[in-house]
Amino acid sequence: MGRMGEFDLLARVRERIAKQGPRVLLGSGDDAAITVPGGATATSVDAIVEGVHFRRASEPGLGWIGHKALATALSDLAAMGAEAGEAYTALGVPDDLDEDGCLELLDGMVELARETGVTLAGGDVSASPVLFIAVTVVGHSAEPAALLGRSGARPGDRLVVTGELGAAAAGLLLAEGGGEPDAVAPPQRRRLLERQLRPLPRLAAGRALAAAGATAMIDLSDGLGGDARHLAEASGVRLRIDADALPLAEGLEEVCGAAADPLRLAVSGGEDYELLASLPTAADLEALAAEIGIGLTEIGEVLAGSGVEIRLPGGRTMEPSGFEQLRRPRTAP
Repeated sequence: MGRMGEFDLLARVRERIAKQGPRVLLGSGDDAAITVPGGATATSVDAIVEGVHFRRASEPGLGWIGHKALATALSDLAAMGAEAGEAYTALGVPDDLDEDGCLELLDGMVELARETGVTLAGGDVSASPVLFIAVTVVGHSAEPAALLGRSGARPGDRLVVTGELGAAAAGLLLAEGGGEPDAVAPPQRRRLLERQLRPLPRLAAGRALAAAGATAMIDLSDGLGGDARHLAEASGVRLRIDADALPLAEGLEEVCGAAADPLRLAVSGGEDYELLASLPTAADLEALAAEIGIGLTEIGEVLAGSGVEIRLPGGRTMEPSGFEQLRRPRTAP
């Protein structure tokens, strides 16, 4: 493997991300990017680290790692109801990753940026003991009031969730060699793996939910149980969730087999990157689901009080647990 030069790599990177969005006056290639935003902006930073969030040896390709790095950051903008604008990337390069490998990783980001209308406006590279990708994303809104946080849920609101739950956790179980891989057909198995390795940020759904009057929203990165707790604490309310109403991913139960409880995996597994939102009772869920083009399921309600209650059949309850980065090291696929 030849020695890689930083400047040569950056020059090849800029060739791939030359196109600039309408708010970018000066993009990659200078000491800093210059943007001319209007209205309000939302900014978020996320990072993925080899050995914690992924393992190169088990990934289908380096492009998948780049895709996931950008997708997980963009999911935070989806939860704010923002329009994605710009992204900035810091890449830590280990000795065993060459220039072509770096560009393959970048291509995964470029492809997703193209699909979501994001401008890759700049970044940096550095030598590192392990591969890591830190991504800063900036979203936009014409009006500050149109951007959502976690703190607006009110008693009487309905709780809704986009898509399905547990697919990413099932994909992780399969990637680690667990569960019952032969219990589902190969196409279904691949779909579950893709939900873990190649998540999709719900940007359009986030904007539609915000426009429909959502009062609070959060993306499900750490599991429904843990993220519901965050929303309840920020809003100063109690959330009651009906476990029977949860939209469990197709194939989740079959993959789990006797190895895991599918409901518990769906609640605490994390990395689904769906959206949990509180909506006024007047919102038309059927019309909203048709607009965003994915499932939208009512799973509970907002009450006065504090905490999260997940109700099981027969009156029992489930502890609303979720993944915590610094308390439970994750086994990467």
